[in-house]
Amino acid sequence: MIHFFPKKKCLNGSVFHRRTGSALSVFFTVFLLFSLIPCPILAAPSDETASNDYAAQAEARKEMTVESNEWENWPAGPAVGAESAILMDAETGAILYEKNIHEQLYPASITKILTALIAMEQCPLDEMVTYSNEAVNSINWQTDSNIGIQAGEQITVEQSLYGLLVGSANEVANALAEHVSGSVQDFAKLMNERAEALGCVDSHFANANGIFDENHYTSAYDMAQIARAFFSNDLLCKISGTATYTIPRSTTVSKELFVSSKNQLLPGKEYAYEYLVGSKTGYTSEARQTLVSCAQKDGMKLICVVMKEESPSQFTDTIELFNYGFSSFHVVNVADADSRYTVGNELFFESDADVFGSSSPLFAIDSADSIILPNTADYEDTQSTLSYDDLEDETAAAEISFTYNGVYVGSATVRVVDQVSGNSTSDSESGGQGNAGSSNTDPSRNRIYINVRLVLIAVLSVYLLLNFLIWLITLLRNYSFSSQRKERRRWRRRRNASSIDYDRYSRDSEDY
Repeated sequence: MIHFFPKKKCLNGSVFHRRTGSALSVFFTVFLLFSLIPCPILAAPSDETASNDYAAQAEARKEMTVESNEWENWPAGPAVGAESAILMDAETGAILYEKNIHEQLYPASITKILTALIAMEQCPLDEMVTYSNEAVNSINWQTDSNIGIQAGEQITVEQSLYGLLVGSANEVANALAEHVSGSVQDFAKLMNERAEALGCVDSHFANANGIFDENHYTSAYDMAQIARAFFSNDLLCKISGTATYTIPRSTTVSKELFVSSKNQLLPGKEYAYEYLVGSKTGYTSEARQTLVSCAQKDGMKLICVVMKEESPSQFTDTIELFNYGFSSFHVVNVADADSRYTVGNELFFESDADVFGSSSPLFAIDSADSIILPNTADYEDTQSTLSYDDLEDETAAAEISFTYNGVYVGSATVRVVDQVSGNSTSDSESGGQGNAGSSNTDPSRNRIYINVRLVLIAVLSVYLLLNFLIWLITLLRNYSFSSQRKERRRWRRRRNASSIDYDRYSRDSEDY
C-alpha cells in the first residue's frame, strides 16, 4: 500500500509536504548553530608567507657541507645560504671555496655572460644588429627585462652588449643570437660547444637569455669557468661593471634608450663593493637569485658564483666570500720562489754555461706564472709534478703543476728563454711594425722546439745501441781470430809431425 504524506497549504496558496517542511527546519537549525561557532577562514598563501618560506630554506642551506672547509690546513670559509657557491682564482683556476659546486641548477640571466662572450668573439663591435620581430616579440614585455627597442630597429654590437649586461634585456640576447648564428636554436648549439671548450662539465644551454627551460641548466663550477674567459676581456669587464648606459636616438632607433642595472654591487648601489671588476645578476622563480662576479685586490683576481639564493643575500654572500679570499690567501710568483727546477737537478733547465760558453739558461719558468696559497703556507709546502705531454700551450716546453695537501693551487710553464714573459721583443724594438711585421720579426715562427725528455731518451738509446754493436763486433772478431789461431796451431803441429817423420826416415836410410 502506498501512503501519501498529508499536504498543508501555505499562506500564499502553495502546497508542500509536511515532511519536507520538517527537513528544511532541521537544516536551518543546524546552519544557525554552526554559524555561531567560530571557524578558521581558508585563504591562499600570501606573498609574505612564500617569502618567509624561501628565507627559511636559505637559512637551512647554511647547514649544508662546505667541502673546502674539510680540506687539510685550509682556511675555513663562511656559511652562506646559497644552494651552491664557489670562489675561484681567475688566473690559475684554483678553487678557494667550494660548496656543492657541481649541482645542476637553473642559471637565469647569468646565462648572458656566455652569450656576451660569444658575441664578442664572433662580431666586430661596430657591426649593426637588426632586431627582428621574433627576437623582440617572443618575450613577455610585462615581466621580462628589456630595453624597449622596437622590431626592425638597429643598434651596434657594442650597444647591444650594454643592453644585454647592464639592462639584462632578453630581446637583446635573442637578437645577438640571431645575428651570430641565424637563430636562437643554432646559437644554443654554439653555446654548448663553447662551454665544453671552456671546461664545463655540468651544463646544457637551450636559449641565450636564461628564461626558464627544464633543459637549460648549469653549475657554479661551470659558470666560474665561463667567467674566467669573460672577465679576461677588458671591455666585457667594463660593461659588466657599469650601472647605467644610454643608447641615443638615431636614424636606426626611434627613441633614446636608457639602460639601468639592478645589480647592487655596482658603484652607487646599496652593496657597492670597492674591488669589483664586473658582475651579472640573474633571477627566475625557479632559479631564485643567481650572481656571477669578479673582484681584484693586491694582485689577486677572484671569481665568485652563487646560485639559488634569496635577495639580498646573493650580494652579501658574494662580498663575504670575496673578503674571505682576499684575507686568507696570497699569490706566489713561481719563478721568484722556485729552487727545484734550476741548476743541479736532473732536469737541466738551466746551466752555468753551455757548450758555446754562454752563461744564459736554455729554459726558464715563465715569470708571469704564479700559484695561490693559504696565508699559513709557503712555496716549500707545495708538491709539484712536471709534464711534457698534452700541453695546452703549444709554445711551452713543459708544465709544472702544483698542489697543496692534494689541492690544486696553480701551474707554471717552462719555456725557451727568449719566450719567457718580459724577454720577448716588443713592437717598439722591432721598429713599430706591430702585427703587420710580425712574420718577419718573430723568431719563434722558424724555431724548432725540443722535448728535453725525448732528446735524453734518444741519446741514451743511441749510446746503448753503439755499445751493443761494439760488443757484437768484438765478439765476432774474437771468435774469428780464435778459429784462425786454432787452425794455425793444427797446421804447425802437422808440419812439425811431418818434419819429424822425415828426419826419422832420413836417419833410417843412412843406417842402411
